[in-house]
Parts: sequence; C-alpha cells; structure tokens
Amino acid sequence: MKLATYRLPGDGGVRHGRITDAATVTDLGPGDLSAVLGAPDALPEPSGEHPLAEVTLLAPLLRPGKVLAVAANYQEHVEETGGDRLDKSRISPRLFLKPATAVSGPGEEIAIPSVSPQVDWEAELVAVIGRGGKDIPLDSALEHVGGYTIGNDVSGRKMDYGHERDTGDPMVGFFDWLNGKWPDGFAAMGPYLTTADEVPDPQKLDVTMEVNGRVRQQGDTGQMIFSVAELVAFASRLMTLEPGDVLYTGTPAGVGLASGEFLSAGDEMTVRVTGLGSLVNRVR
Repeated sequence: MKLATYRLPGDGGVRHGRITDAATVTDLGPGDLSAVLGAPDALPEPSGEHPLAEVTLLAPLLRPGKVLAVAANYQEHVEETGGDRLDKSRISPRLFLKPATAVSGPGEEIAIPSVSPQVDWEAELVAVIGRGGKDIPLDSALEHVGGYTIGNDVSGRKMDYGHERDTGDPMVGFFDWLNGKWPDGFAAMGPYLTTADEVPDPQKLDVTMEVNGRVRQQGDTGQMIFSVAELVAFASRLMTLEPGDVLYTGTPAGVGLASGEFLSAGDEMTVRVTGLGSLVNRVR
C-alpha cells in the first residue's frame, strides 16, 4: 500500500491518503501521515478521490519527532572519502540527528545555504517507525517499521561562517561535518510511504542517484554495514522510538565529495529505490 501526504489545489490544505492506482489518490483525512502510522491496518473511511496529477505531493511526514541518520554505513562510501575499511565487530552504528526543519518533500527546491559553498547529494533508503519501542530486540526490529520511503541526505561539505577559525582542532572538523547536515531542506524525502508489507526484505533494494540525468550513485541496500533491523534495534537502545520517527539508513559510494564535484543552482537530483518510486529535487 502506498500512502501519501499532499496538498489540494487552491486553499485545500494538507491531507493524507492512499494512492489507489497510478492516477488516483483516495482521501483519508486532514494532516500528514502521522495520523495513520500507528494503525495502518485500520485506515479511516475514504472521504473522496482526487486525480493524482491535481495534487501536490509533500514529504510523508512534515515534521517528524526525530529525524535520525547514520554515517558511514556503506563500506565503499567510507573508502571513497578517505576512510579505512571498517570492522563491523568493533564499531557501533554512527547515528546523528537532523532537525525537523531540514525536511523537504518531492519537487521542493533545496537552497544552497550561505554557510556552505559545497553542497553534496546522498541517496538513501528511509525507514519510518510505525510502532514505537525502547530496547527493541533485533529479531523483532522490522516489526516496528511502518513503511519505507526515499531520502536524500543533502550535506554541506565545507562550512564558512565568515570568520577565521582554528581548523587544526579535530573537533572543528567533526562539528563542521555535523553542522553541514542541518540546513533547511537537507532531509528530502518522498514521494510517498510504501507500507512495510510491500517491502519483504529491505536489504534487497537498488539505490540510485542521478544528477542532471547522469548516474552518480548506484548501489544496493545489501551493501549496508548495519542492516535496517540492526539500526532500529540500536537506535532504540539510545532513545525511545515513536511512530513517525524517520531513519535515513546511509548512502552508497558516488557522492560529490569523492570527486570534488558539488551541486550548483539549477541542478536536478533524482533518487530511485526499488519499488518506492523516485524523489526529485532541484537546487536553487
């Protein structure tokens, strides 16, 4: 089942619904998909239909309670950016948070911020929590995933705050990397949420990024160092997971940082994940 958050033409407001075929969305009520995530098997009665071409698809969750992401979760991506090969048995998932204000939806323009002249792309599978929990066992972790969508963890690779800094301090480099994840629009997701029952194995999905029609990333989720289940279970040891929390699961090799090529105004990014559609955003 494909569920969407959308805006009706004119002053119709934000609604959520089920995409019933390639051309129609069945309306299920006001607000985003947070209204139904806890109980996708008990959806409200439909309140009408709209041609899909006449609505504007938005991010499935407009302001998630938590936007979690994981760094360095594909071995080739670690190596392409100068890191050593990781021994999974000696590390834990490198989770970080992005602010809810970073969320942007399909078709939205993403601005190059004043604090970063080097902006990069990162195609990702995003897991959306449907059932919350704390200290979730690994063998039941996927039962807490309500569905999946496509993400683009847009990243500022170089920060410029307009004054000289002590860049010899290693913490400066760490926080520059982290701060580069936070600008508005840098957590793109969409175009809709595919419920977990339609994704029997989240580790068997192709992930592709095109920039201006040129393939820049091409990997698959089987290459993850930590699986979706492992990420959910680990995250739940650190914090209580709640319905509507989203988890960006890492990016394969092919980011701009590796080649020294970064985004410019007018560029178009297209992320595709098997069975989840495509997420398109332009840069301004």
